Amino acid sequence: MRVGFVHPSEQEFARFLDYYRIRWVYEPNSFPIGWDDGRVSEMFTPDFYLPEYDMYVELTTMKQSLVTPKNRKVRLLKELYPGVNVRLLYQKDYQQLLVQAGYGVLEVLDVHHLRKQDIQQILISPTELETRVRALGRKISRDYRGEAVILVGMLKGITFFLADLARQITIPVAIDYLALARYAGAQPHDRVTIVRDIDIPIDGRHVLLVEDIVNTGLTLEFVMNRLRERNPASLEVVALLDRPTRRLAARPLKYTGFQVPNDYVVGYGLDFRELYRNLPFICVLKQGVYQGLGSRPASPDPAAPK
Repeated sequence: MRVGFVHPSEQEFARFLDYYRIRWVYEPNSFPIGWDDGRVSEMFTPDFYLPEYDMYVELTTMKQSLVTPKNRKVRLLKELYPGVNVRLLYQKDYQQLLVQAGYGVLEVLDVHHLRKQDIQQILISPTELETRVRALGRKISRDYRGEAVILVGMLKGITFFLADLARQITIPVAIDYLALARYAGAQPHDRVTIVRDIDIPIDGRHVLLVEDIVNTGLTLEFVMNRLRERNPASLEVVALLDRPTRRLAARPLKYTGFQVPNDYVVGYGLDFRELYRNLPFICVLKQGVYQGLGSRPASPDPAAPK
């Protein structure tokens, strides 16, 4: 259905409602709120009506100068029609609501460590992350019902993902970590090495290797081969992000959170030079931030592309 929105903010809010599958109607009713000699002199038409909530929503994001008259209209509507449920969304409330779902502008984020000029766009919102991790936890719990699993996290990018995932799994779990180092310029067989190995024996046990992002799959293949040598009962991969367009090793991923484009992504554990890990969402870093800064050091580099 094509709707003639008066302002782009209304279209953006409609997309937000569509994302959450909330039914809406645009400007369905106009309410008389002023009379002159018995004739209607003023009407008020709220922007949206949400049938499931029996609620009208009016946005105040077009101009701050309109906030006062809109407040007056909403107040009159409530006084004249006490049975009508109407909500006024102020600019800050509205924008924070959009950002929560991955829409809107970065300027409204109350994240002090974020250099907003470095970020191109929010790719995966906190709400989407929470929903998908919960779904992965349910699926893993069903697939391994009656068993216990060992979650092996690949440091450091899985920090938040692993913690959130473990809390959503309802079967017994043990958690361990391993870390790799990559040596630029070394011989091929020495370019990747395990610098922090797992402590828990995995012989005869079910193991899930937890990755933040899978690119070429070569690093993943290296780790899987090393773990397979220890005779686990089963060995599968759960990856938060998958970038199949860069895959070189055809390693199947049993559990995947999201597929992402060929952009430099940060947040929710993923970093650029150890920054941005603690962002509550996953976003795209602007090219100018990571291009033209020189190559990474030849010493062990745990953050190199996988």
